[in-house]
Amino acid sequence: MYKIVTRSLNKRSIKLCNDKNSVRYIRVTHTLRVNANLFMKKDEFCNRHIGPRDRDVITMLDTLGMKSLDELTNKAVPAKIRLNNALDMDEPVGEYDLINKITKIAEKNQIWRSYIGMGYHNCCVPHALMRNIFENPGWTTSYTPYQPEIAQGRLESFLNYQTMVSDLTCLDVSNASLLDEGTAAAEALSLCYRQNKRKKMLLSDKLHPQTISVVQTRSRSLGLETEVGNVFGFDFSNHDIAGVLFQYPDTEGNVLDFTKLVEDAHENGTLVCCATDLLSLTLLHPPSDFGVDIAIGTSQRFGVPLGYGGPHAGFFACNQSLVRLMPGRMVGVTRDAAGRDGYRLALQTREQHIRRDKATSNICTAQALLANMSAMFAVYHGPQGLKDIATRIHNLALVLNYGLQEDGNQQANKLFFDTLKVYPRIGVEEVKNRAKEKKINLRYYDDQETVGISLDETVTENDINDLFYIFGSSHRVEDLLKSPDNSRITNASICKTTFKRTSPFLTHPVFNSHHSENRIVRYMKILENKDISLVHSMIPLGSCTMKLNATTEMMPCSFKHFTDIHPFVPAEQALGYKQLFEELEKDLCAITGFDNISFQPNSGAQGEYAGLRAIQCYQEAQGDSHKTICLIPVSAHGTNPASAQMAGMKVEAVKVKQDGSIDMDDLKGKAEKFSNNLSCLMITYPSTFGVYEETIADVCDIIHKHGGQVYLDGANMNAQVGLCRPGDYGCDVSHLNLHKTFCIPHGGGGPGMGPIGVKSHLAAFLPGHPVINPLSGNQPSNGGAVSAGPYGSAAILPISWAYIKMMGARGLRKATQVAILNANYMSKVLEPFYITLFKSPTSGLCAHEFILDVREFKKTAHVEAHDIAKRLMDYGFHAPTMSWPVAGTLMIEPTESEDKQELDRFCDAMISIRQEIKDIEEGKMDIRINPLKMAPHTQEQVTSSSWERPYSREQAAFPAPFVRPEVKVWPTVARIDDIYGDKHLVCTCPPILDEYSY
Repeated sequence: MYKIVTRSLNKRSIKLCNDKNSVRYIRVTHTLRVNANLFMKKDEFCNRHIGPRDRDVITMLDTLGMKSLDELTNKAVPAKIRLNNALDMDEPVGEYDLINKITKIAEKNQIWRSYIGMGYHNCCVPHALMRNIFENPGWTTSYTPYQPEIAQGRLESFLNYQTMVSDLTCLDVSNASLLDEGTAAAEALSLCYRQNKRKKMLLSDKLHPQTISVVQTRSRSLGLETEVGNVFGFDFSNHDIAGVLFQYPDTEGNVLDFTKLVEDAHENGTLVCCATDLLSLTLLHPPSDFGVDIAIGTSQRFGVPLGYGGPHAGFFACNQSLVRLMPGRMVGVTRDAAGRDGYRLALQTREQHIRRDKATSNICTAQALLANMSAMFAVYHGPQGLKDIATRIHNLALVLNYGLQEDGNQQANKLFFDTLKVYPRIGVEEVKNRAKEKKINLRYYDDQETVGISLDETVTENDINDLFYIFGSSHRVEDLLKSPDNSRITNASICKTTFKRTSPFLTHPVFNSHHSENRIVRYMKILENKDISLVHSMIPLGSCTMKLNATTEMMPCSFKHFTDIHPFVPAEQALGYKQLFEELEKDLCAITGFDNISFQPNSGAQGEYAGLRAIQCYQEAQGDSHKTICLIPVSAHGTNPASAQMAGMKVEAVKVKQDGSIDMDDLKGKAEKFSNNLSCLMITYPSTFGVYEETIADVCDIIHKHGGQVYLDGANMNAQVGLCRPGDYGCDVSHLNLHKTFCIPHGGGGPGMGPIGVKSHLAAFLPGHPVINPLSGNQPSNGGAVSAGPYGSAAILPISWAYIKMMGARGLRKATQVAILNANYMSKVLEPFYITLFKSPTSGLCAHEFILDVREFKKTAHVEAHDIAKRLMDYGFHAPTMSWPVAGTLMIEPTESEDKQELDRFCDAMISIRQEIKDIEEGKMDIRINPLKMAPHTQEQVTSSSWERPYSREQAAFPAPFVRPEVKVWPTVARIDDIYGDKHLVCTCPPILDEYSY
């Protein structure tokens, strides 16, 4: 046995001796490091997450004239706010150890059978959908389809979703999803206010309680009045009611006729909104039969796991007359340059980053991935399959209802779909004891006399037998069905009443063609192959942070102990989630310098709204309810003004200087002018112009001196983690885009998460919830609910938890440094060809993103930003953020996950495009018919027997050496005609296309 006594790497040998002190020399390679660490288990995740290798980092730093990452970031980040100490966090965990750790946490959650209902139902998620969409990076890592030519797959799926919702509700148009049912309800009543300018809203007391709370929170922000009560006792005759909202079937399971109510409302100029259950509408006549104007709800039970409350897709459908007021995103059918049908996001000019405080909504994150799952659930099952599921659930509810009543239990609902409200013969406490014995969760009403049972797709006959036992019944399903008078069971069916649906739905071939697994898997793959995602190439969208969504981070999202938990189970059944929340809150507080975190906001825009609500509630508690002015620099994120308006604030813009920094004189003047009414400043840092402003701490001081609070938009937190902390340099509240900085994937435009961090004086004003108190320590909340789920989209929080745990403090800091390095390296490489619009006047550096000014090309070559964006598709890239925050520019954010090879490839594409522009400028190419103006080029065009363009097919399709046939990503349509799409608005599936007949 030999042991190491000396080593000499220069001599390429190590000296060994044995117990007899005999000596041997063994030749080794120069790169061997023989020390104690050789036998330690090393964490590799940081190196897998960060793209550039160490040798590449050295080369890139040399390009910038820097010697180290610390030198780079010390020059980029102002010394006044720079973090001098390492973050107080645990040592990083390796990937395999992390899965073991998160599995043990997940298993602390207890999976009981939950028949609580209240808008959340367990369902059978088809494995084909789980594997091929939910767990598939081709679907999860794509971006919002703003570039439709390379997003036709998702757009088609969204159109299927819209068609599904429109068909089931029988309303004219639907959007491509909202955040959840509660926020959809709030958006519906906000639309009513915008339509008729009345300030009073009527809410049925039979709505889900979380829906009422979300609507009331939104109404308070907008200065609207809400009245909750018996929907049939409302008086509309004063002509002061903007909108009325009821539930069908209602939260207690009742199926009621609202025809007269709707007529009374309409006669008095009131809009009518209906919250409904899509699955029930396969059996019940649709809300349109009552004459409602708007239908909202959730599509969760269409193939999306419970996930302790989310993410789930809310839906919103309305009459054609309201389409231009409808919130969120909507897919429309248009045509491309070749005259073929194509899909695009319609009416984009309504979006908040364009209309700012005049926007109809601040929802920038729809639940795209979950909407796609629900759409595919409908495609897979088809109309008859959905009806069969609903019929089976309803029949089991009929059997349960009959058996319970036979044994002396009183049932409150005359007509119902899947939910019963029962007065138990044996008393509520005995029901609780028996339910606990069987590990079944039920809904217990506040009256202490009644119990709710809501059945779902997963229920079996044995489950019904267990429910009989819980309610003291001796019946069994099989015996009841064999009973000679079992016709009494079906006599209570809604299908034997005037509520029976008679109108057809889901008649389009797409819902009637893919019912075998072969067909559905091939269909999903066809759509997936039409889209660019991070599996193909970098997505350099400035402000969107399209970074690696690691497999290890994503795996826990499919764990049964995370997916199969109802959001309203008793707290002791969700101890795994509790631990996850506490650990993630601790780490996020260490990263940001804040004292408390709320996980309820389920998008970045929702986080903005929740944070501003916390500020407003604080000001009101201080007796300063008159403070409603929100100062926003024009360099702030585009959602900010819309969020401030939604929170009940008045926006005042603050100027910026030519170099992109805040005009301090204008800020001081505005703060002084509005001092008595100043609520807050809303600022993005680093600014949306991609610059660390030297004066950020001074900006915070100015606002505080005038009694205001500072809201930091956390969209650019990826440039701060480990380098500076908002809570240290003066910010009071900030939202964190977990789908940006903390690795939750964008999912084609959602899900997202926007939790807010606050200093301690704002903690009491974090969002609350009427069913489950989400605040740590169970302290009471002075803020209402902003989302339907108490913890928002809880089921995707393991992603960010895993990222932070695997990176550790050093890894997170290095990720930020490399993000800054990548951006500055690309800016430097492109410097001879394009102007970077904003840089720090002191360091000459940008932050983690930069803006290329391409406006001059419109004059010199008739080429605009969108032409470059379309041409990049031919090179295999998604475009940077286009014409925002500065019109006619491109904003690029490479993130730390992209390696030097990919950065160089994108730079080569941009340099090649600059040469094409130069050819136009010099007259070598036609100013109208050239590769940029005609881009993107489809495979069909390039392989056509006819080619009459004055440039070659090769230049069109393979414009650079790295664009090779084996890796080519083809746009599936030519350039989309946006104007035609808006003039001819079609938002449901068009007639059958050839592709359905494969």
